[in-house]
Amino acid sequence: MEKTYLPPQESLEKSWYVVDATNQRLGRLASEIAMILTGKNKPTYTPHMDTGDFVIVLNAEKVMVTGKKRTQKLYRRHSGRPGGMKTETFAKLQARIPERIIEHAVKGMLPKSSLGKSLFTKLKVYAGDSHPHEAQKPQALTIQTIPGGDK
Repeated sequence: MEKTYLPPQESLEKSWYVVDATNQRLGRLASEIAMILTGKNKPTYTPHMDTGDFVIVLNAEKVMVTGKKRTQKLYRRHSGRPGGMKTETFAKLQARIPERIIEHAVKGMLPKSSLGKSLFTKLKVYAGDSHPHEAQKPQALTIQTIPGGDK
């Protein structure tokens, strides 16, 4: 009889990481962040448990996209009322709420369940280069993506 693997309790301690989004490509950055949030970078990864770490993203306003995505990529939201659909381009949303771009990209890469909702709460995104989580002693994490920009 096979049993479900459960990692030992002492391996479930959460670490805090700081990621700088300056000149990083959005999708590649978001996929790396999603892997850390889910815990896929650890040997104790278990699909049905929260084994991931906390991630703080700084400089969200400096994230890059390639091609024509700056003017053609649309973000939609709906108020729930008839005719309540609002659309916004990447450039307008980046000028207004740059944190939402990274949050939207990472949330799409997490599981679509209650586990995904709890994993999403471990993501902290800030537009500037400062954050209020110094007490957690976060470690700097460098993500090696292809630096991008408009060609």
